[in-house]
Amino acid sequence: MLDGEVRKLIDPALERIGARLAAAGVSADSVTVAGGAIGLAAAAAIAFQFYLAGLALLLASRLCDGLDGAIARATKPSDYGGYLDIVLDFVFYGAIPLGFIIANPAANAVAGGVLIFSFYINGSTFLAFAILAERHDMISNSRGDKSLYFTTGLAEGTETIAVFSAFCLFPGIFPILAYVFAAVCFYTALSRIVLAGRQFGRR
Repeated sequence: MLDGEVRKLIDPALERIGARLAAAGVSADSVTVAGGAIGLAAAAAIAFQFYLAGLALLLASRLCDGLDGAIARATKPSDYGGYLDIVLDFVFYGAIPLGFIIANPAANAVAGGVLIFSFYINGSTFLAFAILAERHDMISNSRGDKSLYFTTGLAEGTETIAVFSAFCLFPGIFPILAYVFAAVCFYTALSRIVLAGRQFGRR
């Protein structure tokens, strides 16, 4: 929901930094992989209850996630780069809740499991819509120049990072926050299903 507005604020700086990194010979794929590795390190820190370190690492991971696209646009975007980016995004989105489950299974396991389940459903609606949109030659620039068709929704990247940050700042209420955000993700998935029915139901 907020990704469009946030992109307007951060994209100019990311584009400048990305262009400089590209000129220095840094590849987009290497930044994507680095971001994925840092995201897994964030999950590990959280699992060991180093929540503020986990917060710093997850924010660094998402910075890499923004920079890889900027570097690609400054050079030559590739289909594999887009594929790698979305795969590692989903690795990150699953790893952070898993870190909280490991940190305190008694308190967090059920809520964390529900949240990961909601990500699974939400992600499937997103990717399936993107496949059909590609088949029907649909184009969207609502979230910038992306390798996949991006459907907007209530739960997008900005909201997810905000909630993950809140998890780290207030780990004692992880279950409450997880259930609330899972409900938001389920709603977003349902809205995409309805949208897909309207868009593709008669094709």
